[in-house]
Amino acid sequence: MSESQHPDTPTPAASGEITRLAEHLFRHEAGKLVSVLTGLFGMDRLQLAEDVVQESLVRALQTWPYYGIPKNPAAWLTQTAKHLTLDLLRREKVFREKEPAIIAFVEEWSEGGDADEPAFDGEIKDDRLRLMFACCHPSIPQEAQTALALKTLCGFSPAEIAKAFLTSEAAIAKRLTRARQRIRELQIPFEIPSGTELSVRLESVLQTLYLLFNEGYKASSGDTLVREDLCNEAIRLVTLLVGHPTGNQPQAHALAAVMFMNGARLRSRTDIEGNILRLGEQDRSTWNRGMIARGMLHLAKSAGGGELTAYHLQAGIAACHCAATDYPSTDWQKILSLYDRLVALDDSPVIALNRAVAIAQVHGAAAGIKAVSAIRDKGSLDEYYLLYAVLAEFEVDLNNFQTAATYLRKAIKHTEIKSEQSLLSNRLRACEEAQLLKRN
Repeated sequence: MSESQHPDTPTPAASGEITRLAEHLFRHEAGKLVSVLTGLFGMDRLQLAEDVVQESLVRALQTWPYYGIPKNPAAWLTQTAKHLTLDLLRREKVFREKEPAIIAFVEEWSEGGDADEPAFDGEIKDDRLRLMFACCHPSIPQEAQTALALKTLCGFSPAEIAKAFLTSEAAIAKRLTRARQRIRELQIPFEIPSGTELSVRLESVLQTLYLLFNEGYKASSGDTLVREDLCNEAIRLVTLLVGHPTGNQPQAHALAAVMFMNGARLRSRTDIEGNILRLGEQDRSTWNRGMIARGMLHLAKSAGGGELTAYHLQAGIAACHCAATDYPSTDWQKILSLYDRLVALDDSPVIALNRAVAIAQVHGAAAGIKAVSAIRDKGSLDEYYLLYAVLAEFEVDLNNFQTAATYLRKAIKHTEIKSEQSLLSNRLRACEEAQLLKRN
């Protein structure tokens, strides 16, 4: 193997450890590498940039089981991507035209191998912002913008994106194909927009970051309920956005507030064995007060504009939970009023389902069931396990254990997370036992 592929002395590692590390690195580094390469190739060669980064990861998975994990895996991936880039460009005419500048750039890119960040970190930050806004160009279909950004910036698979959008993997694949075609046809520039165009694209950028955080906060598949690395990546990107004059906008600060305040509770959402803990079961002393304070600061900054967005209202809901000293002291009346305003802005069935939970807390389980029945486009939740889990909780509160058990079986069928299946199975057993006692 060449020195570029093994810059450090490797150490032996189990294949499982390598797979987990490679996945983490891909989440953490893919967006950086794709943004740098897109700066070199141009937006019309976005697929090529993604292919180079993917190939770097493949080589890691092929090499590390035999030679061990390098001391600095991120630097290894960067070096590998650099050499793959040069190999590709040497075979193209564009390289002959730009060879001196590209060589200088990639050599600078590979310097400081043991540093946590390259020497030109500021340039990478701008590249990531450029890629964010380029993916969210208004000429790209709305439904494809966020899918493209999640794929390129965050390393999401089409299956994960499909889960986030409550749609099929095939539909997401088509959206990605259409988006790349539009980029090539329109020669979309690799730049941060200004003026009125900024506000149009900022909305899609924020939605992308919101979906990324949500996938980490409550993973759609896999063995782990909470994927803290995804939440941290979303927080890192939104912090980058609000720290730039272009993204220093009230709605962006509102989204940052949502992420920081919900992110403060991540460690308390599961027990030591990884089993999910409901809000009332969580140890609030473990909530990260520093993150809550930063969230409150962003919430204050979000009040600077005259527009009230969904992110403002969600930040208000998160603030209510963070302000409560314990579960019984939660101001559910205020939370319900915020949800009332939120569904007026965004009538998505998921938000309506969350509102139904707040209704049940204020007006009782029967009112919650009625609210679920009234959800618009409720059919889109047919495979959403929380629909059935929520209904089961309402029925338990009404001592309708047989109906609750039926809902819990449906919920178990529609979740892929082991900790959720375990929780729901325990709830199901409790319902069955309660039903037997009721009969006797």
